[in-house]
Amino acid sequence: MTPRIALLGNPNTGKSTLFNRLCGMRTKTANFPGSTVAHQVGRCITKTGQEFDLIDLPGIYSLLLELPESRLCSECLEGRIGDGRPDGALVVLDANNLTRNLQFAASALRRGLPTVIAINMADLAERRGLVIDEHAASEVLGVPVIATSARTGQGMDRLLDALTKTALQSRVPKPPQPYPATEPGSTTSALWAAETFSQIAAHPARTDSAEMTIHDRLDAAFTHPLLGILCFAFMMALLFASIYWLAQFPMDAVDSIFAWVGSAVAAAIPAGTLQDLLVNGIVGGVSATVVFLPQIVLLFFLLALLEDSGYLARAAFAVDRTMRRFGLPGQAFMPLLSSHACALPGIMATRLIPDQRDRLATIFIAPFMSCSARVPVYALLTGILFAGRPLAAGMAFTACYLLGALAGLATAALLRKTILRGPTAPMMLELPDYRLPSVPAAFKIAVDRGLIFLKNAGSVILAIAIVMWWLSAYPKSPSSAECASLEARAVEVQVADPEAAEALRAQASRIDEREQQAGSFAGQLGGLFEPAFAPIGLDRQLTVAVLTSFLAREVFTTTVFVLTGAGHDADGEDSGTLERVRTATRDGGLPLFTLPTSASLLVFFVLAMQCLPTLVVVARETGSWKWAVMQFVYMTAVAYGAAFLTYRLMT
Repeated sequence: MTPRIALLGNPNTGKSTLFNRLCGMRTKTANFPGSTVAHQVGRCITKTGQEFDLIDLPGIYSLLLELPESRLCSECLEGRIGDGRPDGALVVLDANNLTRNLQFAASALRRGLPTVIAINMADLAERRGLVIDEHAASEVLGVPVIATSARTGQGMDRLLDALTKTALQSRVPKPPQPYPATEPGSTTSALWAAETFSQIAAHPARTDSAEMTIHDRLDAAFTHPLLGILCFAFMMALLFASIYWLAQFPMDAVDSIFAWVGSAVAAAIPAGTLQDLLVNGIVGGVSATVVFLPQIVLLFFLLALLEDSGYLARAAFAVDRTMRRFGLPGQAFMPLLSSHACALPGIMATRLIPDQRDRLATIFIAPFMSCSARVPVYALLTGILFAGRPLAAGMAFTACYLLGALAGLATAALLRKTILRGPTAPMMLELPDYRLPSVPAAFKIAVDRGLIFLKNAGSVILAIAIVMWWLSAYPKSPSSAECASLEARAVEVQVADPEAAEALRAQASRIDEREQQAGSFAGQLGGLFEPAFAPIGLDRQLTVAVLTSFLAREVFTTTVFVLTGAGHDADGEDSGTLERVRTATRDGGLPLFTLPTSASLLVFFVLAMQCLPTLVVVARETGSWKWAVMQFVYMTAVAYGAAFLTYRLMT
């Protein structure tokens, strides 16, 4: 059996960057049985060919806190979850916050596992004049201590050697003096850490006052109640604008690949039902969503760089003051920030919030945060509204996130003044040092998010594309008298004017296609609910797309592609997937996505609860469907009302 090493550390120690440096892309994300907290497992291979699995556990401040992350780490070290007790532990400390980190190291070392300590970010400490004596640290702590820099690769080979010799050979910690028996934060633990620090590190020989002044000035700006929020808004606007600029080329490449695949399938299979299913149902339907993959990957890559640089913690500090004014606790920031990736882990992360009223308020507003599933819809609609203007589209993209956040804050204020009255607590937040972000680590995060998106595309989106194709293709209806008349006229003028005959046949084909769509199961469903959505500018096709997107928001574009027959261009040419969706028409031949309709839909998707899995998780986390139903009704009403006002103002 491959040996297993548990990777532990406080938040902001560079633990995950170290994990990525040691394991590369040989990783997988999972949950231990009975746990909802994710961890990563990576395969590490030394130069001698020795292999072991590294378990990247969540960053925590103490092993004894009553929090899901702390319980998971403690139970993993004790062998109560997973495949038994790990064969060893790798504890990561921040060289720039060594006194505090040493307290956590002592509590981990008391578990008696063969352990190696990595004092990370040693390069930053050295630039500030702090010198770590590895030999002295090993003597005092009773375990091998290696100074490392996960960002630059400093000390990686020696760290692997130490893990091989110690953790894999069952060398348990043997300190000259016992570790303190108290947890981090106690007086005994703090005194021990201070004394240990004095023995293993030389105090700074110099202080770079210019550097400290710059950092202080940056902190003053980024954490300012007003300027900090303005900086955050500017950063997000710049980020989303760059997504439009940089992602356009890979999006075109993805679009071209799917177009080639569709053409190849069409050429290999005779015309008929099977060809239509494969080309327009599967290839075309999936491409209408997957084409946005470059934007999603780039979004998470840039956000990871911002987080690794230390900036996002400052933004959290600035936003926290605003959150408390709306009745939200400081502990709600991380669940709400997680909800921008997906509301499901964000809602489950509210277990960290001790007060039940604070937790319910956070759960209720978490779906207002714009998740990655909304990105394809945002990208499509902002691209229509601001075609050829990437900066304006980026600003609109930012406005979507801001609108969702403001709606959430307003809802929280309403809840805390009515059914969830009570005081709120400030947030305790550690600001990490500014540092150059790790590009490989950010790249891995982006790839992980992209793979999750593709996995969804390979299951939910594919299934919905097939179902929607079938619903839009059946039942078959006989051609109308108008189509027959046009075909007859085409035959009459074929000899005298072939071009006119071809135009008549194309017109007949379009009319027949619209009639088939209207008579299909999907058309009947859209016609049934169209009166409810017509006030916000939706026809029967967009109505069905909105209804199906309740299962998964990102399938909105797939449904539109399949329902409108966007795979069939009137001129026979194969324009791009996005272009075909954007230029789709309604039954009467008018554009499907007019500017008022696009704006209305954009507002609706920002505010609506279009996610069935989220409702299930809300019911489970609150212990009752009452909150889930109330959340769905409230968010749908707010979204519909805002979309109605938007549509009326623009028409």
